[in-house]
This record gives sequence, C-alpha cells and structure tokens, in this order.
Amino acid sequence: MIKAFLKILLVFLFCPLFFLGQNFSRPGDWKKYRKEVFISTGAAAFLGDLGGRDRVGTDNSPVDIDFNQTRTAFGAGYRYKFQRWLAGTVRFNYLRLKGDDAATKEQFRNNRNLNFKTNLFELGGRIEIGYNSSRAGNRYGIKKTLSRRMKANDHALFAFVGVSAFYFNPKAKDGTKLRPLRTEGQGLEGGPKPYSNYAVAIPFGVYYKLVIQKQWSVGLEFSWRKTFTDYIDDVSTTYYDPVKLAEAYGPNSVKYADPSLGLISGATAPDAAGNPAQRGDKNLDSYMSLEVTVGYIFKKQRRSKARLRSKF
Repeated sequence: MIKAFLKILLVFLFCPLFFLGQNFSRPGDWKKYRKEVFISTGAAAFLGDLGGRDRVGTDNSPVDIDFNQTRTAFGAGYRYKFQRWLAGTVRFNYLRLKGDDAATKEQFRNNRNLNFKTNLFELGGRIEIGYNSSRAGNRYGIKKTLSRRMKANDHALFAFVGVSAFYFNPKAKDGTKLRPLRTEGQGLEGGPKPYSNYAVAIPFGVYYKLVIQKQWSVGLEFSWRKTFTDYIDDVSTTYYDPVKLAEAYGPNSVKYADPSLGLISGATAPDAAGNPAQRGDKNLDSYMSLEVTVGYIFKKQRRSKARLRSKF
C-alpha cells in the first residue's frame, strides 16, 4: 500500500509543472471560493513500543516504521480560507493502528512477543499556511486565451499544525481488550495510574492539492501526530509482579502482560536488586497517515440587485 502511495506522490509532484501554464485567475478571485469539504483515504502507521524494524534503538523514530504493519485510514474535513495563504481546517479521522513484536527480528522485542491493534477515532482543528499558484490573465482576450482560462487549474502546497483529541482501545491480536486487564499493575501499589481511552495529540504535516475548474480538488496529505499518551499500545513502563497481578486482576492479566518466548534468560524478571524489568519506555506514542484527498469547493453566490421599477 505504501509503495502505491509513493507512486501517486510522484505523479502529484509533476502535476503542477503541467498545469502551471494553464492557470489564469483574477486577483482576489479566491475570495469567492473560501469554503471546502473533502474526504480522504490512505495508510496509517504506528510508532511506539511494539513492533518496528529489525534493529535496536530506533523505536519512536520514522526509520522504525514496519510497512507490513501499516493499516487503513479514512477521513473527512471542512476547510475555510481566511487569506490566500492562510486557512483553518476541522478534520475527523478513523485510523487502524497495529504493532507486533513477532514481526521484528530485533531479538529483545521479538522475545518480548507483545502485540496490539486498535481502532482510533480522531477529531481536531488546525491552521494551514502555504502557497497557492496564481497567474492573472486578460479579462478580455482571444478565444484561445478564454478557453485556456475556462480550463484553468490551480495548485497549492501548505504546511499545518493543530490540536486534536482521539479515542483508542487497545486489543490483543485475538481481540482481547487490554486496558481492563491492567497489564502493568495499574492501580496497584507501586504501579502506574490507570490510563484513559481518550488523549490529545499535536498533528503537523504538509499537503499538496490540485484544484480543477476552481471547484474540485485532488491532493495528497502527510500528517504526523505527536500524542500525550504512552498507552496506545498498552505498553509503557515495567513488568509487574505476576503473583500480585493474578490476585488482583486474574490469570488473563498475567497472560497478556508477559507472553514472552523465553529465548533471553531473565529478560522479564526483576534484577538482583529487585528492580522490575523494562517492558516499554517512557517515550510518548505517535502515529501518522498518508492519504489521498478529494474535495469540493463552494462558490460564493452573488447577491441579486433589486431592479428599479418604472411608474410608466
């Protein structure tokens, strides 16, 4: 799926060169086309404690993306243009995220053998700053020039940043919900506090779009979300005492807290000083998406002028 989107990206990068010569518009014409609605679809990827590439020390980094673990993303949004170079957007996204230690050959994560999947629902707003192509044409001209103006297309490249809220509910591969199992001893003595299914993120990224006949748009958007939670994958800190877990939350809590393969001796057991073994790290989770967008831009309707009626 990622390879297909990379090919689409190359196509979009060359589109502006083709359409630039056909782009004719009057100064200020953009004010008639401030409002836009759009939908999107593409691929989503997770960056956190689980899964990743076959190497050490790359978790939470873009180089750690395992393309085989990418899943689908869908979205819809509304955009309002304040200036030609400035817009605000409200966006809803549905993404499927996944991470699996079994998919990596890095020995410590592979031995840990944890996994998760979740459906993530996100709603947010953002500010967009960028560039719209513009080439003014003659209001009155020959037929060929008029024809080119009628077929004019525009293109835009924008960067954005915003804030969003999202809901997630991590599950194991077999569908078991992980949060109720308190796999890291949440709520118990010495354990962390229970985490929420709701969290906040900072989305930032870029998008390119081609505007066709001033009212239809096709584009490509890349968005990275830096979150304020470390539990999208249900993994964050250390292994908790399995005896106490079983007493408090039952055998399933122990089962999903430590499904390790046992290939590395003592990897999940406390050290000689009694310090619990590391299960995850404290780096906050992030996720990203690459999506194709299709939009419709509303044209502002001209107010009809009242006609003076003659008495004669």
